[in-house]
Amino acid sequence: MHTTDPVGSARRAAASLAELVTFRTVSSRVPAEVETAEFEAFLAALPPLYPAVHAALEVERVNGLALLFRWPGTAADAGSRPAVLMAHYDVVPAGDGQAWTHPPFSGHNDGTHLWGRGTLDDKGALVAILEAAEALLAEGFVPVHDVYFSFGNNEETAGESAAAAAALLAARGVRPWLVLDEGGAVAGGAFPGVSRPAAVVGVAEKGILDVELLTRDPGGHASTPPRMGATARLARAITRIERSPFPQSLPEVTAEMLRRFGPHAPAPLRLAFANLSLLRVPMTWLFGRLGNETNAMTRTTVAVTTLEGSAGANVLAATAKANANIRIAVGDTVAGTVERLRKVIRDPKVELRVVEGNDPTPVSDFAGAQWELLEGCIAETFPEALITPYIMMGGTDSRRFTGICDAVYRFAPFAMDAADRGSIHAADEKISLETLGRGVRFYETLLRRL
Repeated sequence: MHTTDPVGSARRAAASLAELVTFRTVSSRVPAEVETAEFEAFLAALPPLYPAVHAALEVERVNGLALLFRWPGTAADAGSRPAVLMAHYDVVPAGDGQAWTHPPFSGHNDGTHLWGRGTLDDKGALVAILEAAEALLAEGFVPVHDVYFSFGNNEETAGESAAAAAALLAARGVRPWLVLDEGGAVAGGAFPGVSRPAAVVGVAEKGILDVELLTRDPGGHASTPPRMGATARLARAITRIERSPFPQSLPEVTAEMLRRFGPHAPAPLRLAFANLSLLRVPMTWLFGRLGNETNAMTRTTVAVTTLEGSAGANVLAATAKANANIRIAVGDTVAGTVERLRKVIRDPKVELRVVEGNDPTPVSDFAGAQWELLEGCIAETFPEALITPYIMMGGTDSRRFTGICDAVYRFAPFAMDAADRGSIHAADEKISLETLGRGVRFYETLLRRL
């Protein structure tokens, strides 16, 4: 059952999102670089946009700039089966504004799309949640069980606010029955040969690890370079990592995804997926070679992202540094990953330092009441989509809730083609108005069924 005016609800959501995109809530690991006034202005804009939500729900600040709403349920044991809907309102830098069709913080509405940093990641989801709640409150709706909205302000960096929110709920004895955050989406063209869009729901996240590679050398004048100086030694280490990728495997979640895609894949793949138990090894090999996204589903990946050497063109580097951003596959660990890097590099003069890291999350069940609830809501809102679990490549705030909830899922109810997915953290991020409206309807459906 939807609201009586879905078009009007979508229009209001677009207007609200257009306003909220204008706030430059860019997060940074350097506190001095965070424009706190922009975050405060964003938070101050919410009550006028969603007066019913702020009147009916309890709301508190967490860790300074995050928000935690509680919508009390009507049942006598309303707190026994609470749900948490999550989003974050911080964004990554917009980069060169000249590369954007419309300015990144303009919230430009061209009648088809709303443009701007954060429209997809993740202010759009925040607006869809609040718009759904506002519309339901106007109808007099009250949930049976408690519902929490947890909105983070530093997901793009440390995620400390989400950790604080989870700790706060744990201290109050709240153990969520369901947690839903951003992550998967209704992805078009996500799997080679499958024409139907796929609603991919993250049931786990790969671990995230940053390792600094450091080499040292006496330095000196570039006119008399030594053999295997700091930069050459670092380059060799990077090349060895590149030439020795982590071994492949096919986690059960990925195998289930292939089974669900199977009936809709081209004939050769359809037959192979139907016999996955017999062909698991060759299918793992093939899946790792279909593309970068599918390859990342089969192994721990390493991307060297930053490099630093000499400060002068004619000066030998006394130190050379690189950062390896690693996404750890389910089943691997931080410790095991670092140990393997040491063996691959085979050079004790290359120092490895763990900058920050965490193991993969537990895998939430892709059967049972919580999964069936999500599956039903997705099917009602996106009847054209195949629904499947998958393992997320990136990280979300929801990983902070796995200690207090066994059913943690990652799904943004937005249709995204390859170009849309590519615009996240890049230029020309935008969301279609129709997509935003369907997102609102998804959350309305979910809140009713909870």
